[in-house]
Amino acid sequence: MGMKTDLSLYKALLSNDGFALLPDIYDAAEIHTILTCIQSADHSSEAFRKSNDVFAIRRFLNEIPETVSLIFNQNLKSVIAQIFGIDYFVIKSIYFDKPESSNWFVPYHQDLTIAVDKKAELPGFGPWTVKQNQTAVQAPVELLQNIYTIRIHLDDTDENNGALKVIPKSHLKHIYRPETIDWNVEKETVCRVQSGGIMLMKPLLLHSSGRTNNNRKRRVIHIEFSNMALPEDIEWAEKLEFAAV
Repeated sequence: MGMKTDLSLYKALLSNDGFALLPDIYDAAEIHTILTCIQSADHSSEAFRKSNDVFAIRRFLNEIPETVSLIFNQNLKSVIAQIFGIDYFVIKSIYFDKPESSNWFVPYHQDLTIAVDKKAELPGFGPWTVKQNQTAVQAPVELLQNIYTIRIHLDDTDENNGALKVIPKSHLKHIYRPETIDWNVEKETVCRVQSGGIMLMKPLLLHSSGRTNNNRKRRVIHIEFSNMALPEDIEWAEKLEFAAV
């Protein structure tokens, strides 16, 4: 993808359907370098969570800062500037490694929580949770509508190794409880992404992922962006500014 690529089609897809798939944001050498950084990191940090079914790194860009310049290459900066806007910043980053034999699956859900620095009594915010010293809270809909997510695929991903399945346009219904999905009306789409490609999505899009059954890894870097300030009593837990252009 070159700097001159017109991204207006992807911007329209993201707005209308709640997601868009963009190929070739990273080449094979860039992917290899990112993975090498992850493998050589200190895995004893409390932000690293390992089980037979998933290996996750919370606060990923903070934990492995040498990946920042690799991830924010010119292609990704162009995507952010043209589709989100140059005033957007990172508010959350997680690395997910779903191993070859993983039985881990995630049922349909929306991403309704944000990571913040502390708990406070605020109208419209709640319930609150704390996991691994990380405070999270369900945020008001207007704040969630403003967030964009980028999922960077480090492996070829399809329905056999945990590609996301989504319900197009479900982000337009605000809070949409998964148990109320009417499958006579809704259609499911599998988001197949090649290594080096990205998926853009809105947090309110209903999404899920299945178990792995082809003995292939699925490694993804999940990054969320906003351009909004939080109420003065709290701050984004993981705010990261970057040069957008």
